[in-house]
Amino acid sequence: MSTDQPGRTEPVREVNAAGGVVRRDLVRGTQVLLIHRPRYDDWSLPKGKADGHESPAETAHREVLEETGYHCIVGPEISVVRYVDRRGRPKVVRYFAMRAEQGAFVVNDEVDEVSWCTPAVAARRLSYPRDHDVVRAALAVTW
Repeated sequence: MSTDQPGRTEPVREVNAAGGVVRRDLVRGTQVLLIHRPRYDDWSLPKGKADGHESPAETAHREVLEETGYHCIVGPEISVVRYVDRRGRPKVVRYFAMRAEQGAFVVNDEVDEVSWCTPAVAARRLSYPRDHDVVRAALAVTW
């Protein structure tokens, strides 16, 4: 049987995920919400794998709520990112522009800290260059 990775006996399945660039607009400017994942010791955007037959927008909404504690309005899809994850699987993440409505962060199994950042601070703090492009795309969209 042909596989995508040497030594594997099954074909590698693409991982489908979704997430959001959560923003809030304050008098002093726009901020975006970043998460810190202690398992990877990284700063990134909230995202996660789809459950069952969720739409990408439903997945993004649920994952942002689970990871950050914030209820958000889901806006337009702003980016699709493809990469190989730490397990060697191809991963596709659909990102949506989101606005925080209400909520509060509580430490959970995946995220130990969140940070509301200006776009400039977010650009320095994000661990993955691919996330920089996603934030720029989200901030360029008006909705």
